Amino acid sequence: MVDVVLGGFFGDEGKGKVIEYLAKDADIVVRCTGGSNTGNSIEINGKKYNLRMIPVAILNPNVTAIIGNGVLVDPKILVSEMNLLRSNGYSIDNLKISEKAHVIMPYHIALDMLQEELRGEDKIGTTLCGVGPANSDKADRFGIRIQDFISSCFPRLLKRNVEFKNRIFASYGKEELNADQILEEYQEYAKEISPFVFDTVNYLQDSVRLNKKIVCEGSQAALLDIDLGTYPYVTSSDATIGGILNGTGLNHRQLGEIYGVVKAYSSRDGEGTFLTEEVEDEEVNNKIRELGHEYGSITKRPRRCGWLDLNALKYAVQINGITALAINHLDVVAKLEKIKLCVAYKYDGKVTTKFCSNPSYLAKCEPIYEEFEGNFEDVLEADAREDLCEQARRFLERIEEVVGVPIKFIGIGAENENILFK
Repeated sequence: MVDVVLGGFFGDEGKGKVIEYLAKDADIVVRCTGGSNTGNSIEINGKKYNLRMIPVAILNPNVTAIIGNGVLVDPKILVSEMNLLRSNGYSIDNLKISEKAHVIMPYHIALDMLQEELRGEDKIGTTLCGVGPANSDKADRFGIRIQDFISSCFPRLLKRNVEFKNRIFASYGKEELNADQILEEYQEYAKEISPFVFDTVNYLQDSVRLNKKIVCEGSQAALLDIDLGTYPYVTSSDATIGGILNGTGLNHRQLGEIYGVVKAYSSRDGEGTFLTEEVEDEEVNNKIRELGHEYGSITKRPRRCGWLDLNALKYAVQINGITALAINHLDVVAKLEKIKLCVAYKYDGKVTTKFCSNPSYLAKCEPIYEEFEGNFEDVLEADAREDLCEQARRFLERIEEVVGVPIKFIGIGAENENILFK
């Protein structure tokens, strides 16, 4: 059985909490897409672990944690996380890294910074982690894969690429990179990584045949997908169900439950359309941000905050085949006097529930809200959904009614155990 966890909106929804819950009785957890520009965080015994490369399930010694072939691996960050886990008493013997995953190199990060500078007012708001340029090299057949990175051909490929990229940097008056210095540093990372490199595609297929329970961990979220999101303000990889399949070598017939994770409100890190951003009431915007600790895990930028858009969520459900929802941060909206849900748009004077990622369409849309009473009783005291107060239950039931998918997980606090399961 293969279950999938995906982000349903603009990312940062708390997928790690749902993954950690599902991983308790899983055999394998595999991260399928994205790079060091994202990751999942979990809080255990008051300590928070932000992992940008390694699946959070690594903390469970009974689970094999896989970095799939669709992930862009930053060796420097990966080795740093390996050392962090070891220093906190965790074994990483249960880690496997796909030989087919592509590698993020220093010239990718330098190119990311240059491109954002050149875009000027049209900047994307990237995390400057080199993910876009690394994906460009992948598509150009100019990339370095993990199997190359740990092999004797790495020095030749690195020098070839640095020479080519330096021509770009020189043409814009930027400092050129030193291939020998990079080689010396990155060959050390290759030695650290090498014992964990594996043919994960065949391993996963064999595991399915052996009826192993597998959890696939998506990165970012539906509205940041390179094809189906709010382009160009998106990530550079497949953040929807297609990325899960391409990033693992699994096929659609092997999938079971597909969980879509959102928050009881919404946030966005970076530029781009955000229809339900709370722009009129700065006090509410700031309150959501502070209560939800809405600051970019990579950029540390304050995130833009607003309300849950059920039209966009229905879109995410449709394109991903989502079978169940996880709603996190119910404890945050519980502290607000009023809570809003966007249930429709006004478009050219007419009411519609259609979401389309085309910026020109979204520019003409005005959100239509339904308002709910907040100030819920202490949700942290609830042991089940039935224990929540009437206002909270009504809020959740309305989401299910509009979207047409059941809510199976409800996050009610920061700790990983603060979750209700239906």
